[in-house]
Amino acid sequence: MDVRKELYIGGEWVPPATSETIDVVSPATEEVIGSTPAGSPGDIDRAVGAARRAFDETDWQWRPVEERCEIVSRLSGALQAKAQEIADVISSENGSPKQWSLFGQVFSATTIFDAYATKWGPSFNWLETRDGMMGTPVRVRRAPVGVVAAIVPWNVPLFIVALKLAPALVAGCTVVVKPAPETPLDSYLLAEAIAEAGVPAGVVNIVPAGRETGDYLIRHPGIDKVSFTGSTAVGQHIGEVCGGQLKRFTLELGGKSAAIVLEDVDLTEANVTELLSGGLSNNGQICAAQSRILAPRSRYDEIVDALGSAVGAMSVGDPLDDSTQVGPLVAERQRTRVEGYLEAGRAEGARVVVGGGRPKHLDRGWFVEPTVFADVDNSMRIAREEIFGPVLSVIPYGDEAEAVRIANDSDYGLSGSVWTSDPVHGEEVAYRMRTGVVAINSQSIVDLYSPFGGFKKSGIGRECGPEGLAPYTEYQSVVLPG
Repeated sequence: MDVRKELYIGGEWVPPATSETIDVVSPATEEVIGSTPAGSPGDIDRAVGAARRAFDETDWQWRPVEERCEIVSRLSGALQAKAQEIADVISSENGSPKQWSLFGQVFSATTIFDAYATKWGPSFNWLETRDGMMGTPVRVRRAPVGVVAAIVPWNVPLFIVALKLAPALVAGCTVVVKPAPETPLDSYLLAEAIAEAGVPAGVVNIVPAGRETGDYLIRHPGIDKVSFTGSTAVGQHIGEVCGGQLKRFTLELGGKSAAIVLEDVDLTEANVTELLSGGLSNNGQICAAQSRILAPRSRYDEIVDALGSAVGAMSVGDPLDDSTQVGPLVAERQRTRVEGYLEAGRAEGARVVVGGGRPKHLDRGWFVEPTVFADVDNSMRIAREEIFGPVLSVIPYGDEAEAVRIANDSDYGLSGSVWTSDPVHGEEVAYRMRTGVVAINSQSIVDLYSPFGGFKKSGIGRECGPEGLAPYTEYQSVVLPG
């Protein structure tokens, strides 16, 4: 049992304001594996106060960017030293398979910290001089936005913290992190790394809490910007609150991404494996999962058979077992949700190729078999709504124009891919897709050096790359005398 009794606020481990706790339940065993304090509004007040003081009353925002980058680099190193421990904790919390967790949960995060520390922070255009309208020089400065609320989901908690924390720290902001109640334990390892890296007191504060306390955080008058990753419904609410308060915000929300398999694709085993990883990695619990597979009618049966064979051979089981490819869903409610979509798919006429239920060899844990649906129409719920589980829908199309139309016929636009023997033509198809990231012949649902975010209801703003640093700054123009 990993029992934590304090919160990391103001650079110290402090007792919580209440006796309420969060029990962390293993999705593989359904047993309690740890607990943390449940942050309350009083804890949020203390955390925001500490962040506010660190921003307003210390030299943090005025330090040379090189110094802040060095601290971020040290934080990356401290996390790397704990990499396997963090990966195993996250796998225990949310069911992420061990063979994916080390890179997907930890090294993806440290890559982000390293990129901002060594690449984007030093090269960012923090200050430039322009010729003003009256011929006088003007300094155009990027000032830090202030105190940031970073609200993080349970599916890839450390990675998504890094997407927010790295650019915020490099910009000179201070941060209050609210981990999801399903995955609070790994945030304690992050806090330990923050202390080891020498991040000044109050610059980063971490308060695990539930949804109501999260709502209190986003409304807090001491917060200047909210960065949220999660569901579209919650994102819409946050956008309304921040808009009413004229508070800056970044929203990375849901997806229903499409992989367009063109008629000329070379359907090798490697390609099929790569294609599946775009939809089933992390048990399908990824916002950018490419869960709609668009296949040409001329090769439809071949593609369905290949996908069905590969998915049927996947190992389902203990997320901490090196051989496991698909682990459990994060919570019982999530399994119930996914099972509802399995029933909806059948009811609307889709055909189950493989999967479609609970694994018969597992008598506990919130497992769902990885599932492939065929004969799917894009109007079906399984093709339109974000399932957030290991479920793929294979949708037939006639010609390329229809494939693009189906791919774009979605409320979302977060990720996508094109599979073809002609990468030049694949790029032409990619440009016609209304989505934030498109990969050619790979499952790269996000490139860590390039802007990541979505069109339409998939969010507002971008993370990664210099485009992910800009939202943590404000423009300031200083008009100098002639």
